[in-house]
Amino acid sequence: MKSLLHPSHWPLWVVIALIAAALLLPFILPWTYDQIDWDAVRAPAFTGSHLLGTDEIGRDRLARLAAGTRVTIMVAIAAALVSLIVGITWGATAGWVGGKVDEAMMRFVDALYALPFMFIVILLMVIFGRSILLVFVGIGLVEWLTMARVVRGQVMALKQRPFILAAEAAGTKPLTIVIKHILPNIAGVALAYLMLTVPQVVMVESFLSFLGLGVQEPLTSLGILVKEGADDMDVAPLGLLLPGGVLVLILVCLTVEGERLRDTYS
Repeated sequence: MKSLLHPSHWPLWVVIALIAAALLLPFILPWTYDQIDWDAVRAPAFTGSHLLGTDEIGRDRLARLAAGTRVTIMVAIAAALVSLIVGITWGATAGWVGGKVDEAMMRFVDALYALPFMFIVILLMVIFGRSILLVFVGIGLVEWLTMARVVRGQVMALKQRPFILAAEAAGTKPLTIVIKHILPNIAGVALAYLMLTVPQVVMVESFLSFLGLGVQEPLTSLGILVKEGADDMDVAPLGLLLPGGVLVLILVCLTVEGERLRDTYS
């Protein structure tokens, strides 16, 4: 608990505060993110019950900003967890088995590295349709490569340690060794790279939504809000500055926290 309260963790607490605000605001605001106030179209900030004004069709900007933040963070966390599960499974298998299996599995990873991952995600969206579930899976399945390499290297180093060799000599099953002895010892490194994966996923999701290939209406995300704000920037710059500022803040804070964790466990 004391370590989490250390001032060096301020980026994490900023993100937690943003998430808390995004979760609590729907219970406080009188307007929902998709509700239209026909009497307050393009209203400036502090107009009536609209604290940050309204957009071009009268939807409350603050409510939409909260909804967009929720969806973006939700997509990022879900896709990062998919990346974590696939990356650890693939990397641990390759690192533990070794030999030709390891060689074949890592050459497959190298081949995927050579492909433009954004193209793969867009292709998945075009083939299977645009759904928020596919956004989770699609982004997660192209963000696991670095995690797999990191986990493989950690497993290959750990399996030569005396306590692992002793467990093998005692007849412990390989799966039991990996789950009980190896994975707990690489948890810190995996957490650090997971934290660095989340801002990458936020960027991918925002870019896809900006192109109209990500989250679809009636849902919204920070990428959609940035796109709407860019289209309307000449008459309502607040529509771009608000979601853009939140997006940049999330990216910077998560990256700083992830790099701090990586330096700690590397």
